[in-house]
Amino acid sequence: MVAVKSFMVPREKFITVERDTDAQTAARIMRDRGIGSLFVTNGKEVVGILTDTDMVRRVVAAGADTHKTTVEQIMSAPILTIEENKTLLDANDLMAQTHVRHLGVTRDGGLVGMISVRDLVVFLTNLPRK
Repeated sequence: MVAVKSFMVPREKFITVERDTDAQTAARIMRDRGIGSLFVTNGKEVVGILTDTDMVRRVVAAGADTHKTTVEQIMSAPILTIEENKTLLDANDLMAQTHVRHLGVTRDGGLVGMISVRDLVVFLTNLPRK
């Protein structure tokens, strides 16, 4: 089976926002980039992940003020992770068990990438058909 590291987005390609960024700015970045998540930072340290689901549940559904709500208030933290040498099936199982759509990918305990449900779908779509 294929390793997670083969399909992950490497850390160098993460789109990040500082923890004090307001929700509306974050939503616009996600919209403009066509992405479903942003990594939240405190300086150079990744402290959480903000997903489109977080935005819907914690901002829209709650009726929160998008200008006053910071990404730190609505992000998911800590980031659920999987080791880079685990398989895509392992990642799928972990996502299903924990009801998340994004996993941080680690190497020796350090964050080196991210894999999403979308990445798994791309992999499965490209499998040869019988």
